[in-house]
This record gives sequence, C-alpha cells and structure tokens, in this order.
Amino acid sequence: MKKNRITRAIYPGSFDPVTKGHSDLILRATHLFDELTVAVADSIGKKTLFTLEERVRLIQITTAGLSGVRVVGFKGLLIDFARQCDATIVIRGLRAVSDFEYEFQLAWMNKQLDRQIETLFFAPNEDYAFVSASLVKEIAELGGNVSQFVAPEVNRALKEKLP
Repeated sequence: MKKNRITRAIYPGSFDPVTKGHSDLILRATHLFDELTVAVADSIGKKTLFTLEERVRLIQITTAGLSGVRVVGFKGLLIDFARQCDATIVIRGLRAVSDFEYEFQLAWMNKQLDRQIETLFFAPNEDYAFVSASLVKEIAELGGNVSQFVAPEVNRALKEKLP
C-alpha cells in the first residue's frame, strides 16, 4: 500500500541571472513534486552580477504564477539547507556532457553527506539546451540582445545593471 506523503524537492543554483532554461526546469518540476524550493546560493566563491536579494526577487517574479514554488536564498552546505526544507530530492539540470562530470561529483558527495537525499538530473528542453547564465551575462555585457533567453523582467534588470 502506498503512503500518502508530500514530495519536496529543492532546485539549487546561483541563478545569475535566471534564464528561460531555469524557468522551464522549475515549471516541469512543479508537475512532479508537491513543493519545490528554488534555493538561490549565496555563492561565496563566485562574483555575481546580481546580489542574492536581487536574484531571489527576479526568480519570484518569473515564477509568480506557479503554485507550490517558493524561492529562498541560502548560505552554507546545500545538504544542510535541504534538511531545513525537509526536501528529499535535489534537482539539477544537465545541458551538455561537460556538465555531467561536475554534477555527478556533487551528487555523489551529497549522497555521502546524507543518504536520504537523492539527486535527479533533468535534461533541458531542446530550446534551452545551449543557454547558460554566464553566456547570457557575457552577451548582455557586450550589448547583445538576450531577450530570447530571459524573461522580460530579467532583461530589464540586465539593462539597468549593465552600462
């Protein structure tokens, strides 16, 4: 007999900025899980264009119509934050084979830290398989049009942030 339980997943990342690829994965995850926490990492080692608060706000705006989604900034170990959220699943997107090795290492290390938390890898929608936040930032910094890769609110924020 199947237990009635709530499935909680966590989708971590720096989201600097949030792209349509991220948004697609968030939407798809809402169809699979009762609750999804988009966990925006403070990214100590990364120099981000947007502050943690700005990244949280932009994701909140782009996910406003989705039920069961909450967006939270966090510091520290992902596994510790997943436990705080009572999440048993970590979602990660894999765009290319080059992503796999790093993501697999993270998943394995997380599994060593907490055997109760599983990592699920999502393949991207083919429309967004090549989109990365770092490429979007680079194009925007050079004055290129990134409107096809990000939500209108994110595009405006990029234009305001960059000279």
